[in-house]
Amino acid sequence: MATLIDQRANGVEGDPRPRHPEKQGRPDAESPRKPDWIRVKAPTSPGYHATKALVRDLKLHTVCEEAGCPNIGECWAQKHATFMILGGICTRACSFCNVATGKPLPLDANEPQNVAHATAQMGLHHVVITSVDRDDLEDGGAEHFVKTIQAVRRAAPDTTIEILTPDFLRKPGAAERVIDAKPDVFNHNLETVPRLYHSIRPGARYYQSLRLLDSVKQRDPTQFTKSGLMVGLGEAKDEVLQVMDDLRVAGVDFLTIGQYLQPTKKHAAIDRFWTPEEFKALETIAYAKGFLMVSASPLTRSSHHAGDDFARLKAARLALSSS
Repeated sequence: MATLIDQRANGVEGDPRPRHPEKQGRPDAESPRKPDWIRVKAPTSPGYHATKALVRDLKLHTVCEEAGCPNIGECWAQKHATFMILGGICTRACSFCNVATGKPLPLDANEPQNVAHATAQMGLHHVVITSVDRDDLEDGGAEHFVKTIQAVRRAAPDTTIEILTPDFLRKPGAAERVIDAKPDVFNHNLETVPRLYHSIRPGARYYQSLRLLDSVKQRDPTQFTKSGLMVGLGEAKDEVLQVMDDLRVAGVDFLTIGQYLQPTKKHAAIDRFWTPEEFKALETIAYAKGFLMVSASPLTRSSHHAGDDFARLKAARLALSSS
C-alpha cells in the first residue's frame, strides 16, 4: 500500500511541512496490486532496532529510511545501513523517489565524522555512502563526500567504501575531486531508460550520467564502477538492453536491476510488475554483454548485499585477469 504523502516530515524530525510539496497538486496515480513475490515482512528484530537507535543517536540519515527501501528489515537486522550525507532534503524532485524535497539546510560539519564513527561502531566490512542532490552547493557536495571517505578511512581502515553519488551536473571539477578520493566502488544510477528521463528524472540528463561513469574509468581504471536501473515504469525490454550496451561502452563493471515500487499515490505509477523469470533473463543477458557482476531481482536495490557483492566483484575481476 502506498503511504500518505503528508504523514512524513520534510526530511527533518518534527517539521510539519509536506515531504514532497511539488507533488501536492498531482492527481493520485493508482498502481496494480503487489504480487506475492514483492511482499516483505515488517521489521521487528533486535538488530533492526539497535541499528535504528545508533542512526538516531548520531543524527544520521539513511537512504534505507528516506527512500522507503523494502529491504530495511533484512539489512538493519544484520547491522547493514546505507548512510545518506549532505542532509535529508534533496534539491531535485524525481517522480520515483521518496526522499524529501525542498530547500536544504546548511551542511553538518560533523556528518563525515559521525558516519565514520557509525561505520567503526557497527564493525562494517563494507560501507555504502550516498547523498541527496545538492544543486545549491557550488561543488554539488563533492568536498563533503571526500571528507566522509577520508574520515571512514581513518576510523575503519579495513572497511571498503562504496559511494553512490549524484551526477554533479554543471559542477566543473566536482566529480574528479571525488574520484581522486579513491573509493573502492563508484556508483551512479541511471535509474531508467533515456525516453523516460523527462517524466521520471527531470532534473538529470542521461548522457551526463553516462559521462560521469565513463570519467571514473578514464581517470582511475582500477576503481570499480556500478550503476542501477528500475523497471516497471513503462520501459520496453529493448530499451533496457540498449542501456546495458551504453553502460558497457562506459566500462561499467556492476549492474543492478530492481522493480520500481511506488512510494505514494503522488509518485509515478507502476506500469507493471516484472516477474522473477524476466529478471533472471535480464541477468543472463547482462552477463553475456560483459558485466563482471549483475544483481537482478524484484527486490534488488543498489546497496542490497553490497558487501557480499563487492567480494564477488573482486573475485570476478581477478578471474578475468588470470584467464
